[in-house]
Amino acid sequence: MVRASCVAGLVAGIFANAPALAQQIPDLVSHSELRVCADPHNLPFSDEQGEGYENKIAELVAHDLNLHVAYTWFPDSQGFVRATLMKNRCDVIMGAVAGEENLSTTDAYMHTGYMLATRLSDKIATDQVSNWQIAGKRFGLIASTPPTDLIVQHNLMDQTAIYQLMVDTRIDQPSHDMLRDLVAGKIDVALLWGPFAGYYTKRDHLPLKVVFLNPEDSKVRLDYHIAMGVRPADVDFRRRLNRVIAKDQPEIIKILQGYGIPLLDEQDRPLAPG
Repeated sequence: MVRASCVAGLVAGIFANAPALAQQIPDLVSHSELRVCADPHNLPFSDEQGEGYENKIAELVAHDLNLHVAYTWFPDSQGFVRATLMKNRCDVIMGAVAGEENLSTTDAYMHTGYMLATRLSDKIATDQVSNWQIAGKRFGLIASTPPTDLIVQHNLMDQTAIYQLMVDTRIDQPSHDMLRDLVAGKIDVALLWGPFAGYYTKRDHLPLKVVFLNPEDSKVRLDYHIAMGVRPADVDFRRRLNRVIAKDQPEIIKILQGYGIPLLDEQDRPLAPG
């Protein structure tokens, strides 16, 4: 009985002091700007000229929130979230994997995955790295990305060129380099993140066939839902963003498809343009 009364008193005390506790948590979200942290040299996602699709989505969201966009520019490298959002240098990151650790993420506005790209002239019709049509072919792969596991499982590392993941995006664009090497015949199959594959193929009019990569019988995760990331404490702000995402989803899809970004529906089927 003593223990029960103590617990009841503690709970009552917490609720009695709830307004005071809430006041101790500062509201860090700006009410005059949509403060976004982004990479200044990382198309198709973002750049300082506002030419990335995340820039366009940020503008759309800001308009609906009756705000204007203000950027903090920072290279998208290891420690990006910790050095930006968690330092209160911004209030939102436009492209975060839904459910990402150390973040509170909104509802997803985009579903995409890793792609398999080949030359149109080769007339290869497969979405699997183990298919006989590409047996003996030369692969291209970004280091440490999920398709690496497929390459290892099928003992294809000896015929795979590795492109660096962590680079200075002001100078290097390894996914773009890989696709150009594919067109030039230096490799025969490119495995890369869908937004890169779709964007560069569309922008540069590359003669490539690009399909979603099939995980085959493995447990390799190759598709991801992309959301906006906020601080865990910014619960109300996340709800506001969710309302905007729900309202603007058709326009967001139009923006993404305008950049050639390949999309999946909720049944993991490719979403047709338009």
